[in-house]
Amino acid sequence: MPELTRVVLAEDGVLLREGLTGVLERFGFAVVAAVGDAAALLDAVAAEDPDLVITDIRMPPSFTDEGLRAALALRAADPGRAVVVLSQYVRAEFAARLLDSGDGRRVGYLLKDRVVDIAAFVGALRAVVGGGTVIDPDVVRHLLARRHDPVAELSPREREVLALVAEGHSNAAIARRLTVTEAAVGKHVGNILAKLGLPPDDDTNRRVLAVLAYLRSTPPA
Repeated sequence: MPELTRVVLAEDGVLLREGLTGVLERFGFAVVAAVGDAAALLDAVAAEDPDLVITDIRMPPSFTDEGLRAALALRAADPGRAVVVLSQYVRAEFAARLLDSGDGRRVGYLLKDRVVDIAAFVGALRAVVGGGTVIDPDVVRHLLARRHDPVAELSPREREVLALVAEGHSNAAIARRLTVTEAAVGKHVGNILAKLGLPPDDDTNRRVLAVLAYLRSTPPA
């Protein structure tokens, strides 16, 4: 039997915390600690050294960004620490701060609404543990909607492909999603990178980080 992925979960809402624990344990994760505030999260990670940390952003006492700050502290201490943060709202600046931690790998920023799609949620967690970067599609759309140049040069299909790349999908997975060939997806990705002035790269995770970094660097029009 494969070894279970050990998780420390931080969520102040008792019902959601218990619900997430149940979902995770059904899908091959072992929740070694489930806590309700950022201080307890840091203590649990120090004690358990988990494979994955999942934390809400807003937790006691101020319910602002305690969870995010704890996640960033964990990443500063261990840049390879796999961390997924959950947010109630689209906060592109929070996603940017998380992406800027460590080398940008093994991080995820997901909206809590995404949890209801259990297969997608579990897939995102496994992608992060495996070394990937996953950004909620609503955050990606928010970033794209704010940018008029050079993203405006992308075709509707290229925008669709860009959003799927940023969600962490491989070219093969995008091809299946859009019912096109993998070669066609590769061509779209090449066109996107060229239009955004980014060098080609076979590493999907690096492409995601480069695209999001570029979008973050251009102020809203």
